[in-house]
Amino acid sequence: MSAATMTAPLAKPGADEGRIGIRANLRHIGALVRRNALQIKQDPESMFDALLMPVIFILLFVYVFGGAIAGKGNQQEYVQYLVPGMMAMMGMNIAMAVGTGVNEDFRKGVMDRFRTMPIARSSVLIAKIVVEIGRMLIATAILLGMGFLLGLEIRGGILEFLASIVLSTVFGAALMWIFILLGLSVKTPQAVQGMAMLVLMPLQFGSSIFAPTQSMPGWLEGFTKVNPLSNLADAARALINGHGAVAHPALITLGWAVAITAVTMPLAVAKFRNKT
Repeated sequence: MSAATMTAPLAKPGADEGRIGIRANLRHIGALVRRNALQIKQDPESMFDALLMPVIFILLFVYVFGGAIAGKGNQQEYVQYLVPGMMAMMGMNIAMAVGTGVNEDFRKGVMDRFRTMPIARSSVLIAKIVVEIGRMLIATAILLGMGFLLGLEIRGGILEFLASIVLSTVFGAALMWIFILLGLSVKTPQAVQGMAMLVLMPLQFGSSIFAPTQSMPGWLEGFTKVNPLSNLADAARALINGHGAVAHPALITLGWAVAITAVTMPLAVAKFRNKT
């Protein structure tokens, strides 16, 4: 944060954000992004989940479950199936860390200090989102790198490959608002993690991320069709593999992302402004 901003008169926690211009808001977001990035630099262990989680999960599912799911000798095809699906999973796992981090910042009094500054309340949360998107892209890059080592091929075009990354990033960023709201609503980081797992597990394993859904019971297969992670996984898979329907699952994924953001972002900002 610049010296001018730090020495400016303190704003009341409920100050009207409409008085803060767009340029000033962007400067505040930039300063807060730098602060969050420096915090990661000072605590590199906070990157372990983004660095190690993709490696552990892809090795676990390819070598432990891959033979049972895809059949012995079909590792190559299972990698083509699994890796695009796991791109959907990266966003959810990184998003959970956002809620935990916001909760810890409040417990330490950091957020109380931010709320006394003449900055838009939303800028604090948006800066969090920006930094976590960076962590998510790093995790996705490691996932794809491991996939290439295990034989992943880009069978579609480069633009389609990049589109799959963008689609996963957009949906992951939308999920972060849910977990920020959760982090602002419960008392401890442990509660954030516990409640997040209750959401993550059914969504991840009740989807097409790890295995085709045709062999699932009818009621579960019906759930996978409306599960946004299934649509994201199917869209990313079609874009990378160069075949399969893209428009329908991609539009559903984007629709979910817009709806989640439109509902949870205002609620999270209001909760941040009024939290005691």
